[in-house]
Amino acid sequence: MSRTSVEKMDTSIFPDGFLWGAATAAHQVEGGNWNNDWWAWEHDPASPCVEPSGDACDHYHRYREDIELLAELGFNAYRFSLEWSRIEPEAGEFSGAALDHYARMIAACREAGLEPLVTLHHFTTPRWVAACGGWRNAETAKLFGRYAERVMGRIGDQVEFVCSINEPNVVSTRGYLGGLFPPGEHDPTLRAAANETFLDAHRRAVEIVRVAGAKVGLTLAMSEWVTMEGGEEMVAVLRGPYEDAFLEAARDDDFIGVQTYTRTRVGPSGPLGPEEGVETTLMGYEFWPEALEVTIRRAWEETGHVPVLVTENGVACADDARRIEYVRRALRGVRRALEDGIEVLGYTYWSALDNFEWAFGYGPTFGLIGVDRIDQRRTVKPSAHWLGELARHNGATERT
Repeated sequence: MSRTSVEKMDTSIFPDGFLWGAATAAHQVEGGNWNNDWWAWEHDPASPCVEPSGDACDHYHRYREDIELLAELGFNAYRFSLEWSRIEPEAGEFSGAALDHYARMIAACREAGLEPLVTLHHFTTPRWVAACGGWRNAETAKLFGRYAERVMGRIGDQVEFVCSINEPNVVSTRGYLGGLFPPGEHDPTLRAAANETFLDAHRRAVEIVRVAGAKVGLTLAMSEWVTMEGGEEMVAVLRGPYEDAFLEAARDDDFIGVQTYTRTRVGPSGPLGPEEGVETTLMGYEFWPEALEVTIRRAWEETGHVPVLVTENGVACADDARRIEYVRRALRGVRRALEDGIEVLGYTYWSALDNFEWAFGYGPTFGLIGVDRIDQRRTVKPSAHWLGELARHNGATERT
């Protein structure tokens, strides 16, 4: 496939200013984030984690190289998160050096022509917060608000888009109900308490970010829910605390971050797993890029038409050609949503780099850019060139 064999589409489909980006999260790429709950979790022999994060992609030191590479490929946005445990390593003790580091990352994005999309919390929580009960403790919302206020006081005039909390529904469900994330609980009441704390924390962050002059929204893990025979009531039971409570909370936000990878088939007893004969990914998900369009439409309707920003969408696969096919089909859905008048602000692929995929370790490869586990050498995949060309031309497509 030629990197230059592209033709223009009607660029009104992808409006001027459409954000074409790739994303990372601090713990998954920075390396050495020992002071948060995830580092403790991945080193606990009793946890389900297959390996520790270690040096990850050494992005903490190599961020400029990675940002420049994304810009060279043709992207105009980069989504990344700040590590709370670096910025506030102990209660009330803030690190000016860590804040300066993230300010330099923002400046590097600006210098390279990338819009920085900053996330305040992406799954990891300082150990001292976890020791006080973590997200099941209502006081954590106040602590997060204090952290957000200090961060925005440093970078508020440098950013336009801020994601408050990444997938709070995943943290509460997998951490307090499913036992896959820290603290490894299996208690519906703790999951409900964590949801309420996350919602409170988000509301506090919205006020703080807006005072600083930036746009703010949460990001939500969403699925295309497919109701099989007899599964109607179960879909409502599952979707209510997982999606609906957060979509309702996002009604007054400046945008809603939609993060979608696949569909969920539900029967009367719960999720059914992949359909027989359907291609699956390295995560065990169904290869189902059409789910993105469904979730964009649902987020738009359920929030009362809050603008949608696709903050994560991608696929873990060994065959990079399948990554191109997945994204091609997902973007067709984005185009259809735009054609129907849905305000979609941008598309951010997950992930920029092959990185630490939480409990699954380094096995699942989502990245547009490969990372050698020994020497940290970056290798740009064909999918990165392909998607970068689309980004460069604001929706050009390869010739067929």
